[in-house]
Amino acid sequence: MAQWCQLQMLDSKYLEQVDQLYDDSFPMDIRQYLSRWIESIDWDTVAVQDSLATIRFHDLLAQLDDQHSRFALESNFLQQHNFRKIKRNLQDRFQEDPVTMAMIISRNLKEEQKILACAKEAEQEGEGTVSAMVVEKQKLDNKVKELKDKVQFLDQMLKNLEDLQDEYDFKMNTLKNQNELNGMSAKELEKEKFNTARMCIELKQKRHDVVSFLSELLNLTQSLIQDLIDEELPEWKQRQQIACIGGPPNACVDQLQNWFTAVAESLQQVRQHLNKMLELEQKFTYENDPISQKKSHLENRALDLLKNLLSSSLVVERQPCMPTHPQRPLVLKTGVQFTVKLRFLVKLHEFNYQLKVKAVFDKDVTEKKGFRKFNILGTNTKVMNMEESNGSLAAEFRHLQLKEQKLAGNRTNEGPLIVTEELHSLSFESELHLNQSGSPGLHIKVEAMAMPLVVISNVCQLPSGWASILWYNMLTTEPKNLKFFLSPPSAKWSQLSEVLSWQFSSVTKRGLNQEQLNMLADKLLGAKAQRNPDGTIPWTKFCKQSANEKSFPFWLWIEGILDLIKRHLLSLWNDGCIMGFISKEREKALLSDKCPGTFLLRFSESSKEGAITFTWIEHDVHDKPVYHSVEPYTKKELSAVSLPDIIRTYKVMAVENIPENPLRFLYPDIHKDKAFGKYYPKPSETPEPMDTDVPDIRGYMKTELISVSEVHPSRLQDNMMPMSPDDFKALKQYVSPRDIDAVMSSEFPDEN
Repeated sequence: MAQWCQLQMLDSKYLEQVDQLYDDSFPMDIRQYLSRWIESIDWDTVAVQDSLATIRFHDLLAQLDDQHSRFALESNFLQQHNFRKIKRNLQDRFQEDPVTMAMIISRNLKEEQKILACAKEAEQEGEGTVSAMVVEKQKLDNKVKELKDKVQFLDQMLKNLEDLQDEYDFKMNTLKNQNELNGMSAKELEKEKFNTARMCIELKQKRHDVVSFLSELLNLTQSLIQDLIDEELPEWKQRQQIACIGGPPNACVDQLQNWFTAVAESLQQVRQHLNKMLELEQKFTYENDPISQKKSHLENRALDLLKNLLSSSLVVERQPCMPTHPQRPLVLKTGVQFTVKLRFLVKLHEFNYQLKVKAVFDKDVTEKKGFRKFNILGTNTKVMNMEESNGSLAAEFRHLQLKEQKLAGNRTNEGPLIVTEELHSLSFESELHLNQSGSPGLHIKVEAMAMPLVVISNVCQLPSGWASILWYNMLTTEPKNLKFFLSPPSAKWSQLSEVLSWQFSSVTKRGLNQEQLNMLADKLLGAKAQRNPDGTIPWTKFCKQSANEKSFPFWLWIEGILDLIKRHLLSLWNDGCIMGFISKEREKALLSDKCPGTFLLRFSESSKEGAITFTWIEHDVHDKPVYHSVEPYTKKELSAVSLPDIIRTYKVMAVENIPENPLRFLYPDIHKDKAFGKYYPKPSETPEPMDTDVPDIRGYMKTELISVSEVHPSRLQDNMMPMSPDDFKALKQYVSPRDIDAVMSSEFPDEN
């Protein structure tokens, strides 16, 4: 079954996660209508080839045109309009950068697979292993349901009270009229007066019950709002922080909206009930009337609770991000447009088009000498509405950009922080006016703040800026701590190792395993790091100081490798062919007992831009292992020849020796062609010339680029190469090294 069809069969909680993957940069409409075509493409490959990405982008536009034609045949005017708009937006966003579109589609497909896997795992585990988090959410759901039920019960109580009061009023009027006309006997009159007095007592009791019940209902509402504002909202923001730096996607905003909206609706109904109680009081009151005594307190309390809820309801649903770098949010370049999306968690129709939001940059920043200042350009005000955001009350800013204020003395060399350590704030302000008949009008100021930003002026500063974002969001949840890097705290290895793994899993299908993380721990903390997961790493060692006496910091080395993987090694990394992070000592230990020609792939530790090498093992005539490592391949070489092709055609050349490929088995014992065969170029059929009068420009001799290393003959043992790993193990087990030498000397005598 197609992936998209499987997703649509999931429970609503998983569908909410799917919904969070799609926005205006790549709308869900495309995923829905072009699902079969989208799933037929290898977007991982497309995302690392500019030319192929351009072809697929134009294929996508053609698919949209075909779908538009189908809508025209169906006279579906609305979808025709939507698809015209979608096509224009895609052209604006991705015409010059189709690779970014391919990366978005690739990422979304991977996240969909993760959601399907989670749903399947949850189904297998069954109800008995529901996580503590789900249990807590269920408790909150139950409290919200209890609140709704109580509001409905209050509504019924008021109706009963109104009926009783009307009946009492009728009896009182009837009693007065009959008394004046003397139409009743004294006994009947006495009985009627008794019944009316009893009804009055019942009426007073019901009034007392309504006021008491309403007070309890507001207590429950207050408890719910406290849970939402003090616990659920901060937890959601913390999950968003984690998602921003590559962690698990944060997809619970719809559930948060449902809770906020349910509580707000209940409070609105309570305020209407209070109006009804005031009407009843005007018709009938008495000394010590609980409505008269409590009405002001209850009104003010309900109003305060509603204000408290609404003032906390504006959130940044999607953090500021440049469309050109979707996996590096919160790092903005001057002069480059960025997007940010807001949501108002209380989804009530009376708020639609009532909230005008304004973006403000560095609102509360205290002026300090040496810090840069910026103007925010573009359309910095938006009206929130439900029509453009799948029914949620939201606003998306798409065309904001920053421009540095070039003022005399604005920045000096004595500034306390470098550019990529300066944190800035982007906040959003709005005012809500809400009038309700018979109640005081609402005038509430609402505000939301994005996570702290780093502003760069050159794209080469992006890696260092991203390091600052990683460090900040890994170590603090305080959204206004813009002075963080004046004295940045150290990180525990247990924290940093997880974040480092996320950097790989967020752009590929594989994070880092424990062996790879151990090697990185050794680089940062020394060889004993594996026994001390809580060892601390200072900020300067992570991003500023050189690692292991190299001329570049640890993070820039990691960033170079990430870029190398994304551009040239994505499929190999995803398939697990690359061991990657491994020390030279560990490399020798792994290869020491392997068959000659066994090799592994690791990243160079001496290249800032990212490079990869391979090391293979041979054995000399005394059965001692000999290791060979080639000069690392950088992006320049891999742009000309792919790594599988290099491995396929690699040769070693010794004096008077025939060139031979020494690489036979990918560690531990996978035949080279089995591991990399699917990446080898497929032989193409050469078409016959169509015109014999035209010179055949294909008449050249075919060439291909081959990597060749020159090795001294004494270090080569070609006579051992034909053995398989199993043969080599058997030989090692039953034959001594001296016997091996004798056998090889007799079978392969010296040519001289």
